[in-house]
This record gives sequence, structure tokens and C-alpha cells, in this order.
Amino acid sequence: MATAIEQIQTAAANWSIEVTPTGATKIGSFRDCLDEGTTVNVTFLPGSDPADTIAVAERLHNDGMKPVPHLAARSLRNADQLDELLNAYRSRCGVEEVLCIGGGVDDPVGDFAATMDILGTGLIQKHGIRHIGVAGHPEGSPDISDDEIAEALGAKNDLAKADGLDLYIETQFCFEADIVLDWERRVRAAGNALPIRIGIPGPATIKTLFRFAQISGIGPSMRFVAKQAKNVAKLMTVQSPHLLIAGLAEGMATDKDCLIRHFHYYPFGGFARTAAYAGAIADGRLEILPKGGFNVIEG
Repeated sequence: MATAIEQIQTAAANWSIEVTPTGATKIGSFRDCLDEGTTVNVTFLPGSDPADTIAVAERLHNDGMKPVPHLAARSLRNADQLDELLNAYRSRCGVEEVLCIGGGVDDPVGDFAATMDILGTGLIQKHGIRHIGVAGHPEGSPDISDDEIAEALGAKNDLAKADGLDLYIETQFCFEADIVLDWERRVRAAGNALPIRIGIPGPATIKTLFRFAQISGIGPSMRFVAKQAKNVAKLMTVQSPHLLIAGLAEGMATDKDCLIRHFHYYPFGGFARTAAYAGAIADGRLEILPKGGFNVIEG
């Protein structure tokens, strides 16, 4: 039987990380903090210029990384703009994978209101991209009802089968393993067969995590960080996701049908810091703690 460290190391292999165009301006070279071939998502935030996402994806490609740009449905004007974006991603950035999301705006700026609207155009497939991520919501979403989420997930599973697409789910960040594992079992029982990347909040102060949790509208896990945020003396204490990761790793190891495959890190406490943390866990540089979880061994 695998040791706790081996379980965690296996679960944490082939991790990915996220960067915003603004955050990328603070990074001289991605080679300074990432191994070659690391998967890096590039956000396309509401109101931003898609040219910024293209530029960061191109930088990542030139630095030897694997860029995965976001395609935010409600922030795209029409199929022509989508086609232009995909052409740029393929020709300039070597993109082989994209993440399709609805996008956090109430009113679409153009023709697309949901991820399925983008997938239904066939344009991603036309550009030779078969590896496509779609959003997952272990704790629900403020933008869409639970019934609508379930219906959309069913439609995405159907599309993956019909078109032979390599679809996967990438989730919002969470704080509690039990909530995530319960959600995975429920969507699997409901028919989901898509592999899953779980969003992990990188090490950050409780104040920072609370702010991002509020912005993102996450559900039950909010209690976890809100309870700690009430203690003003602890607001600047750095919170590590070690209990979440250890709990997920144990669940992935004990349930052989579990569809969770990888971790995706949100670098709320800094990109380089989060990358170093994720790399150490994947390398197994860990010390298991008596009361659960682990410490990362610096080095």
C-alpha cells in the first residue's frame, strides 16, 4: 500500500497553474519558476483585451511552456472573433488545449451566452484543438442554478462522446476535501465520465483567500475561510492547502473509480511562490504531520 507521501505525490503530479495578463507582467521569464512543459492557463477576464491573453500565451510558448488560454463565452462578440482568436492561438502560441468558461458577466457582449454555444460552433475542432476544458462547480455557482449546471454537464458529456473530443472538467478553487469528493461521486453517479482537475488555492494570507472567495461566490467552503477571517490577529497568517491536498489524495487513492486526475493551482499568494509549492509536492518533498496534512520541505 502506498504511503501518505506517495499518495500525495501521485495525486499532485502533472499539475497546472493559472496566470492573468496583469500577473504575467511581474514575471521576467516563466523559465525562472517553472519546469519546461508546465501547463499554464491564461485568463480572459471580463472587460479585458483578448490581445493581452494572446500575448501572454505567446510568451509562455516561447518559454517552453504549454499555454491554455481561456475562452470566455459571454465576453466574445461572435464566431468571427472566436475564429480569429483560435487562429492566433494556434499560429503564434502553439496552443493545443483551451479552457471554455461562461465568464463572470451578467449580460453577454455578443452572440454567446454559455460554453455550449462556443463548443457548438465547431470552430475549436476546426482549428485542430481536441483537448478542451470546461468549468466545474463543486459548490455551485452564483451565475447558474444547480439544475442548469447538471443539464450543461450532461450535454458536455454527450458532445465529448459524439465528437470524440478530449473534454475534461476544471473546477473553481475549494477549501475542503470532503465537499469536493462528495461532489465528484454525485456527478459520476449522474453520468459524468469526464476527468477532473480540482482547483487548489495556493498558499496565501487568510485575508487574501477571503477576498477571492467573496469575489468568486464559492459555497459551503466559504465557512472554512470566513471562520478564520473573523480572527483579525490571523488575517495576515499564510494558509496552506495541505489538508485539502492530503484529503483529496487519500480519496483519489481509496476510490479507484474517482475521476479526479490533476490539481490546478490558483496563485493567490504569488505565482512563483505557488509554482515552487506545487513543484515541491509533486517531487514528494514533504513531511507528514501527526494531526494530518503535511509541511513542504524547502530546497
